[in-house]
Amino acid sequence: VAASPNRPQARCAAEYFNPPAGAGPAVVYNAAMDIHVRHAEPDDFQAMHQIYSQPGVIRGTMQLPFSSPEKRRKFLADIPEGTYSLVACVDEQVIGQLNLNTYPNSPRRRHMGTIGMAVHDEWQGKGVGTRLMQAALELADRWLNLRRVQLEVFTDNQPAIRLYQNSGFEIEGTLRDFAFRDGEFVDVYVMGRLRS
Repeated sequence: VAASPNRPQARCAAEYFNPPAGAGPAVVYNAAMDIHVRHAEPDDFQAMHQIYSQPGVIRGTMQLPFSSPEKRRKFLADIPEGTYSLVACVDEQVIGQLNLNTYPNSPRRRHMGTIGMAVHDEWQGKGVGTRLMQAALELADRWLNLRRVQLEVFTDNQPAIRLYQNSGFEIEGTLRDFAFRDGEFVDVYVMGRLRS
């Protein structure tokens, strides 16, 4: 991806996973929305804190209100082994984040990964989640050789469910009263995607 004269390339340029010759880039640049996906860096902690402080993100994820930026800083300073943390950005602004967690030290689960993601409230419905999911599944399928990827989603989060179904995930079950949210217990779907 060539750098625009109006935008520095260093912070939010699409990062490539050095695919084999002829395979094309692992992360595809979406020129229509100017959304780039790259690996999260320690300096992203403030932007990630901003994302996870949004009311819609708090409601749609397992995050609690009033989280500390220090929590994000610590995570990014020492990302656990087997966790691939991606961010989506436009120009210099980080607008979404996704973790793909794998199990390299679990011989019977090395073939699977779990996904958790969030998109800033102002950017939801604009293709950011789709770009993050495309990048994560590209990594899972072509570089990590994951057979199964799974996630959990609140049963009332229809936009996220549609995104996941469009990405090949299927509802595999319901976990009743799985989480306490805004004064009540709520259910989640377990969704899975098997690579054929």
